Amino acid sequence: QVQLVESGGGSVQSGGSLRLSCAASGFTYSSYCMSWFRQISGKAREGVAALCSDGSTTYADTVKGRFTISQDKAENLLYLQMNSLKPEDTATYYCAAGYPMMGVAFRFLLSEYAYWGQGTQVTASS
Repeated sequence: QVQLVESGGGSVQSGGSLRLSCAASGFTYSSYCMSWFRQISGKAREGVAALCSDGSTTYADTVKGRFTISQDKAENLLYLQMNSLKPEDTATYYCAAGYPMMGVAFRFLLSEYAYWGQGTQVTASS
């Protein structure tokens, strides 16, 4: 049984930093992408960053240069380092896992991901 559990959310001032973690258990596929999505209340869930089994990463234009996705394979952890946070980054952030690895054009499609975490709230105030 695959389980994804996010942690690390919180409230920071604009310009601050947070690091989100996603603990993955039971996900043993060799070809995969693991990603972070976010959702503002009343809006559609959107892709933020993806990291795939070949080591490639993909970022939404809105976070490029500010957010970094990484993983600790030994500990089955996925991270999202968020720097220079802006009020518009305020959202619930979700970890997602999908297999097999998908092409860049598909990495932010919700339908490509079979497994989701419960979400963690990030608030950046001005």
